[in-house]
Amino acid sequence: MAVVCTNRLSLIVKFIERHNKIFKMSSLSGKSINVNLGDMRIKYKDKSKTFTEDQLDCKEPIGQFKAWFEVASKTPGILEANAMCLGTATKTGIPSVRPVLLKGFSDKGFKFYTNYESRKGRELAENPVAALTFFWEPLRRTVRIEGDVEKTSDEDSDEYFTSRPFASQVGAHASKQSAVIAGRESLMIKEREFLAQFSDGKVPRPPCW
Repeated sequence: MAVVCTNRLSLIVKFIERHNKIFKMSSLSGKSINVNLGDMRIKYKDKSKTFTEDQLDCKEPIGQFKAWFEVASKTPGILEANAMCLGTATKTGIPSVRPVLLKGFSDKGFKFYTNYESRKGRELAENPVAALTFFWEPLRRTVRIEGDVEKTSDEDSDEYFTSRPFASQVGAHASKQSAVIAGRESLMIKEREFLAQFSDGKVPRPPCW
């Protein structure tokens, strides 16, 4: 059972029937929602077209990822081949997942950047392990990665932060990621304040980034 809570809505999502994939939700309005997705399917490739080991470009995992990533980057219909789902968890095992962008990879691992004060940043600080999933639907290919997570160097973070557009740099100062705000206007006020502060175009990387 998963409980999703917001200021306006509380949903209790239950898997009622495992094979029929029936979702039942109870909302504050008191109305019951019952959505059966059992018949939602598409035709997949015939088993004669099964991907086999001899079709690998490289038997070394990072080399194989590089080959597939290059194909995905050139495939129409894949707007961001570097988009991936990042799964983290608290020390007690409560998971969370969100899409982020891959910003580099090598035989040492896969690199992404985030605000250390965000939910994912806090969870990685107390439980430094994560899972990544790439899903390139037009290619019918997916890649799963699991491993330990460590911070990049300050020099690396500075270099990437400096490469970001000016508006994104200012936004990193104005937005307290994963924190509740009074409203959009309060965020816009902060943005204007930082725009004035950094009017010379030089924006330092915030300590939390």
